[in-house]
Order: sequence, then structure tokens, then C-alpha cells
Amino acid sequence: MNIYRRMFQYVKPHRNRLALAMVCMMGIAACTAASAYLIKPVLDDIFMNKQMDMLKILSAVVLFMFILKGVCAWGNSYLMNAVGQHIIARLRQQIYDHIQSLSLSFFDRTPTGTLMSRITNDVAQIQGAVSDAVTGLLKDSFSIVGLVGVIFYRDWKLASMAVIILPFAFYPIIKFGRMLRRFSRKSQQSIGDLSVILHETLGGARIVKAFGMEDYERARFGRENQKFLDYMMKSVSVRALSSPVMELLGGLGIVFIIWYGGYNVIMGVSTPGSFFSFMAALLMLYEPVKRLSNMNNTLQQGVAAAYRVFDILDTEPEIQDKPDARILPPIRQGIQLQHVHFRYGEEPVLQDISLEVPAGKIVALVGVSGSGKTTLVNLIPRFYEVTEGAILIDGIDIRDVTLASLRSQIGIVTQQSILFNDSVRSNIAYGSIHKSEEEITAAAKAANAYDFIMKMPQGFDTSVGEQGTLLSGGERQRLCIARALLKNAPILILDEATSSLDSESELEVQKALENLMAGRTTLVIAHRLSTIMHADLIVALVDGKIVEQGCHEDLLQRNGEYHRLYHLQFSHMEASGEPFADISKMRGRAD
Repeated sequence: MNIYRRMFQYVKPHRNRLALAMVCMMGIAACTAASAYLIKPVLDDIFMNKQMDMLKILSAVVLFMFILKGVCAWGNSYLMNAVGQHIIARLRQQIYDHIQSLSLSFFDRTPTGTLMSRITNDVAQIQGAVSDAVTGLLKDSFSIVGLVGVIFYRDWKLASMAVIILPFAFYPIIKFGRMLRRFSRKSQQSIGDLSVILHETLGGARIVKAFGMEDYERARFGRENQKFLDYMMKSVSVRALSSPVMELLGGLGIVFIIWYGGYNVIMGVSTPGSFFSFMAALLMLYEPVKRLSNMNNTLQQGVAAAYRVFDILDTEPEIQDKPDARILPPIRQGIQLQHVHFRYGEEPVLQDISLEVPAGKIVALVGVSGSGKTTLVNLIPRFYEVTEGAILIDGIDIRDVTLASLRSQIGIVTQQSILFNDSVRSNIAYGSIHKSEEEITAAAKAANAYDFIMKMPQGFDTSVGEQGTLLSGGERQRLCIARALLKNAPILILDEATSSLDSESELEVQKALENLMAGRTTLVIAHRLSTIMHADLIVALVDGKIVEQGCHEDLLQRNGEYHRLYHLQFSHMEASGEPFADISKMRGRAD
């Protein structure tokens, strides 16, 4: 669909306001044309013929005309800005809603700062195009029509000569508009890159300072800032050049008209009033034509931004419900992975994975970094789609059920504690906002979080700060466990939930995990093998393949990958004096 037509689709719901605004624009244009038209009777009837009655009448007419023009200008400005603000609010909401529907793979390849720039900067550019440029284009177009009517009425021969220059005036408008659109696209891309750097460096301020990289980040930001400046200066140059070019073309036309019209007045062919009325209309005519150049520049910037915004809106979610998707019933038998393959682009990550996870059992995944453990568990809630094979829950392919019903049965606790800049209560109830206060408190107690919560200044109403920075690592993790407990999902995924904690915090979190895992079908990715020795099944992965699976004792006797990882880790732990922790209690409670 043509970009202008597509932008117009957002205007259509506001056609009543737009129609009223256009009436106001016509009123402004009529008053502008009338002011030029009245110059002839003012000069000829009042100053030349000294008619007192005309002085009274024309004074009243001029006063009324300026009052009407002021009212129309206010109405036009209010209505068009209202249309623009409503369109932009709808567009901003639509972009955000669509981004929320996109798959994780989209976020993997699209920097957060770029998305933020699309929602803020690009939408603001479109707002300028809708509120300012469209208003100016319509208003000045009406003024041009009215003033052209005046000059043709006063002297059609002279008017014909004047409008010959108009096509030459519109050529630079088109030329400069194309140049500005190109520079605007590049500058908007650059501001997106700047937003990426800002998001990374402000969010990672501790790492920047810890590694002494302030100068490096200043230089990196400076290079991108300079690139943005270069594009903006090119845009400024085009904008600055467009006005003088229009002035020059207009000046050439006006010089010729003054000479020819003055000659006609001297020769008695025309009256001074007719000539000055014509000249006033002509001078007023060149002003809106010149403004069209600047308005077109603003419009082209908005069009460039619209391309980027619609590029996001046109991105289809890679993972979505089938038309006939059904509700997944509660898990009873277990999870089955049948010859599952997965690739990131052309790179294979998982190859021919076949695995049974019985309901209510604990299955642990072990392997070195990059072996595919996290990717495997991310396939179960369909964060990514399997490339080949199938994942079944109770014999039902997860691609045949709705995403909402699938994910409602899965609770996840990861190594990275994701909290929002909100109260403790809101973070625990995230995803379960209809739970009662008693249920939230019970979840906090089961996660061993209640005591430290009650010691906080406002208890459950205390803000945790951005990304939970006001809490310790163990406290953040226990809130995440409380959130998973409150969701009460039958399937649980623990992705190295304790690997980033110190020993004391780990013991507290481990107790909370005992309560969380009880009676649930659990998949555990563990960095410390001591925590999964008593799992019902341990699965070892190497380069995206299952190389062995069994219980702890059996795998040790096979002298395979698990045996290698176990002795590599435990020899290190024995040397460092690090305490062991296990999930024997968890298994007992799960059984």
C-alpha cells in the first residue's frame, strides 16, 4: 500500500474533526484573499475618490474579517492538533501492542534502543507531519487557490505571466523534499543507534565503571553523536537552501510584474488600486508557495519515520496460534520431545533430541556452556519454534494449542532475576494480578521472602528499584520464586536459578525451591552438579546432542560426559572448600 494512503487510514476515523478544520482553513484562506481584494476599493474609493461611506463600510468589513480569521485560526490549530495527537497516541499504542506480540527471536536481533527510538522519536516525527505539515499544506493550498482567483480577477493577462513561474517554484520543493527524506531516514537510524548505546551504558553503568571504560564509552557515543550531527547538518543545509531558492524565484517574478504592471498604470491601462490589489495578492501568493517548501520538508521527515514505524508493524510474529488451536488441558502424563532439531539461522543448536519427562518428576540437564540446555527448555513454552520434530504434552503437539494455555501451565525461574520498578507486591503478583493478599503473603512465606519483606520500609509496598537494584541477589531470586509459586503452574523450568548466588543466599533460595518444586514436573539446568544428584533423571548434552541419560549413580559408573563434568567440578570444589548442596529433600517432597 502506498505510504501516504496508509498514513491516511489513521486520519479517516477523525474525518469529522478534519472536515471542520478544513472549513476553518477555508475561512482563513478566504480572509487572506479578501484582504488582497479590498486593497483596490480602499485605494480607489477612499484615498482617490474620498468616499466617507466607503471608509465606514470598509473599516467594519476589515475588522470583521480579522475577527473571523482569528477564530478560524484558533479552530484550525486546535482541531488539527487534536487529530494529530489522537493519531499518534493510537499509533504509539499499536506499535507497543504489536511489539508485545512478537517472538523472542525478534528481540534477539533488534536492539532495545532501536525499538525505543521507533516508539518515541519516529512517532514524534510523524506527529510533526500530521499536526504541522498537513495543516500547513491544506491551509496554504486553500490560500493559493483564493489568491490566484483574486489576481486573475484583477488582471488575467498579468496573472497568466505570474503563474508561469509557479512550476519552477514547485520543482525545488520536490527536489529538496526527496533529499530531506533520504537524510531524515539516515538521521533516524543514527538516533536509534544512539538510543542503543544509551540503553546499554546507562543500564550497565556498574560494569562500565568497574572496568574503567568511561573514556571508551564517551568515544563510542561521540562517534555516533557526530554521525547524527552530520546527517542533521545535511538536513539543515537543505532546509536553509530551500527558502532562498524560493525567494529568488519569487523575486524574479515580482520584479517582472512590477515593471509590466507599473507600465500599464502609467499608460492609463490600469488604476493604481487594481495594480496594488494585484501586487498584494501576488506577494501573498508567493508566501504560501514558499511555506509549502518548508512544510514539504517536515512532511518528508514524517514519511521517512513512517516507513520505519510501519516496518515494525509489518513484522509478523514468528510464533502464533493456529486458527484451530485448542486449550491445553492440565498435564497428567508428561512431556515428550520427539527427534527435536533447532537452528539459529543456518547454525544447528539442537540435533535429534528425544526425551521423556514424566509428570511430577525432576529432570536435570547438564553440560558445558553452549551445549544447548537453555535452548532446549526455551522450546517448551514456545519461545522459539522447533525446526524439526515435535514436543508433546500428554501426547498433544504444543503447536496445536494456544500459547496462552501452554504458558499458563509453565513457571520459570532463571539465573537472571527479572524484576520491575514497582512494589514488592506487584512483582510477586506479576502474571497473577487477581490473586488475593493472603495468597501473595503465603507465596512470599513459601519462598522464604516474607521476613526480609517485612523488614523493608513499606513492607509489600516497598519499591524494588529498576531491575530490583535495591535488593540483594538472593532477595531478588526469592521474589522470583514467590512469583512462580503464586502462579502455581504444574510445569516448572529452573534455568541455573542459584548459580549466581553466594553460599548463604543459595541455601535460602534452595529452601524456597524445595517448596516450589514439590509435586511439579520440573526441568532443571544446574551449574552446580551437587544440586541435581538426586534428580529422577539426569540428561547430559554435548554440542546440542543427548550423549547419555540416567540417574546419578548410573552415569558415574559409565565414565562418560557426566562423570567427566562431575569430577572436574568436585575436584575444584574440594580444593576450594565450597560446600555442597543437594535436592534430596526436593525429590522426596516431589514424590
